Amino acid sequence: MATLSQWIEGARPRTLPAAISPILVGTAAAYQTGNVVWGYALLALVVALALQVGVNFANDYSDGIRGTDETRVGPVRLVGQRLAEPSSVKFAAFACFFFAALCGLALIALSGLWIMIPIGVLAILAAWYYTGGSRPYGYMGLGEVFVFVFFGLVATLGTMATMTPLTNAAWWGAIAVGAVTSAILVANNLRDIPTDRVTGKHTLAVRMGDRGTRAFYLALIAVTFVMTGLAVATTPWVLLAALSVPLLVRPVRAIVGGAHGRDLIPALAGTGIFELAWALLFSVGLALGRHLA
Repeated sequence: MATLSQWIEGARPRTLPAAISPILVGTAAAYQTGNVVWGYALLALVVALALQVGVNFANDYSDGIRGTDETRVGPVRLVGQRLAEPSSVKFAAFACFFFAALCGLALIALSGLWIMIPIGVLAILAAWYYTGGSRPYGYMGLGEVFVFVFFGLVATLGTMATMTPLTNAAWWGAIAVGAVTSAILVANNLRDIPTDRVTGKHTLAVRMGDRGTRAFYLALIAVTFVMTGLAVATTPWVLLAALSVPLLVRPVRAIVGGAHGRDLIPALAGTGIFELAWALLFSVGLALGRHLA
């Protein structure tokens, strides 16, 4: 039986910046307009966190029963390392999805944004079928699309839309968040190219190859800063996000320097820390743009 600490590690808490960042940016964009609803923001955060943990458990289960995780490096794999029964991990995933759905329905009912019901359903289905089902799209190189759309556009814009109409700042922020969150997945899949290739998991990294994947990572990071530059048109205070650049030194050095296997773990963790710092500073910039305009 897995211990509590192993269950916590299996939930992959280092991935949580991917859930927190879009809510920060969406809330800050609403705050900039003077129409923020803090209760809605809190509900959106709970939904995002529950979905992220649910995705992590779902991936652990699906990859584990396929044998994909047996030689994987990195965080604890509950099923792959035979620390927990597959049925227990599957139950944990669906429990998280159910909780996210309940909180999401509460947010939708309070805000009246009923269009989010089918979008929410699609988000949960996408979370499961990333590595689940008979034809998981994560095994076909489409994982980055899921991350960009749901953890970038949907999470950021959906958060703001529950409070007030969307602004250009929200769009730029959503694209930036989607890009850097995708970069985290790219770094993860770069590390796993050797084992994924052997087990038939044809991620985008496997398809692009080592060199192409490293270039793609850098391109996604560049998109984040291009979007930051575009957001300057709404308030120059978003340039505060540039203070997060030093946090990129270690992960970019690992990517550019040709690190492999466990040596790429700092790139994963570092990109997640950078994302959270960037989102926080960008959000502070949006907030200051309201008060210091």
